[in-house]
Amino acid sequence: MDDRPRNLRTMLSEAKDTSELMVDLAYAALYFGDPEMAEEVAELEVAMSGLVHDMRAVCILAVRNPRDAEAMSSVLQVIESIERISNNAVNIARIVTHRLGIPRELVADLSAAEEVSHRVLVRDGSHMANRPLFALELPVATGMRVVAIRRGRTWITDVEGDEILRPSDVLFLEGPAAGIERVRELADAPRWDPPQPPAGGILSDLDRAVDTLVEMKNISEVAVGLAYSALVFRDQGLAAEVRHLEDRLDEMKDRLEVWVLRAARDDLDPSPLRGLLHLSQAAEDIGDAAQQMVWLVEQQEDVHPILSIALGETDEVVVKLPVAEGARADGAALGDLRLNLEPGFSVLAVQRGGRYFYRPRGAVVLRAGDQLIASGPDEGRQILARILGWDLRIDPDSGSMELTPVGTTDDPRRTWDDVVGSS
Repeated sequence: MDDRPRNLRTMLSEAKDTSELMVDLAYAALYFGDPEMAEEVAELEVAMSGLVHDMRAVCILAVRNPRDAEAMSSVLQVIESIERISNNAVNIARIVTHRLGIPRELVADLSAAEEVSHRVLVRDGSHMANRPLFALELPVATGMRVVAIRRGRTWITDVEGDEILRPSDVLFLEGPAAGIERVRELADAPRWDPPQPPAGGILSDLDRAVDTLVEMKNISEVAVGLAYSALVFRDQGLAAEVRHLEDRLDEMKDRLEVWVLRAARDDLDPSPLRGLLHLSQAAEDIGDAAQQMVWLVEQQEDVHPILSIALGETDEVVVKLPVAEGARADGAALGDLRLNLEPGFSVLAVQRGGRYFYRPRGAVVLRAGDQLIASGPDEGRQILARILGWDLRIDPDSGSMELTPVGTTDDPRRTWDDVVGSS
């Protein structure tokens, strides 16, 4: 353990980022049928196991009295949940490495997920070639983020902003499908058409199972995002929403199992159906891990302050911002704002009054006073705040944030807690 970082805050941030990367790569391996990418998930599990071991050791060393033990128990519970998420990523990847099989209908329908996987070859002479990744600002310009790079036979999974993209690099990205066209333009890649499901007919039990599984993927990922938000903001409303989503995942898994068993009677090859059952179990268990995290908030247990700090310092930040009256977002539909393209933020939930709308659709119209909970790139926070009617200033030393209504110069600044603390 001595040759690895002992800073618990840094390790927690790294563990969260690694677990999310593993899930992204696992689904991408499934989508592209790529065994090498699936094997990379298994390699990341080895690193994650070492990280989890080190974090547990640091937690134990930090305990000096019963009060410390109670505070550190919350950290250990979150560590266990993050490990559980990463283990399920490995289970998803094993569908590829163990050749459990997946119906081609599912591969096609994954294109309609809230976030999709995509890969693109960087061509010589393209806008991407020989440029650092940070200069492209892909999360802001396209809504998509690079989760891994394959360079020859080498994989780069710890992708830094100063990484210089080389011709013939293969980028693996996650984000909204709407960003694919722009990404391919920047890479000078030819037009790409997503896989299509077989020609339509009567909706079968297999069709229902596939549609349900795509929705389970979306819901499980939202549940994890909301769980981290609930911990950062100590928000019981968000915690209750995570529990509701986990209940939905349980119900959907039960229905899916029935449909898969029925489909097995219809002269179908049963081999791909194994993959459906395997994938549904992984998605449901990721939801369970999210619920495990928010139990701390639900029970009003003491949550160690390091969790809020560490979970706020990851590659993707979670913000909670109100819609100001008269802002560009006031009265606008989410679909028209296209926040997933610029500034590259995914809206996890909208709080209106005492109710949360999770993963709101594009037709949802925002109103002044709504609270947006969104995740996205750190560099996009100020753009998002301005769309919602605020100038956001971040103190480079303390990291504290202040909001000022757009267009005002004499109004006193309001701290982040002043604006969102009452929600």
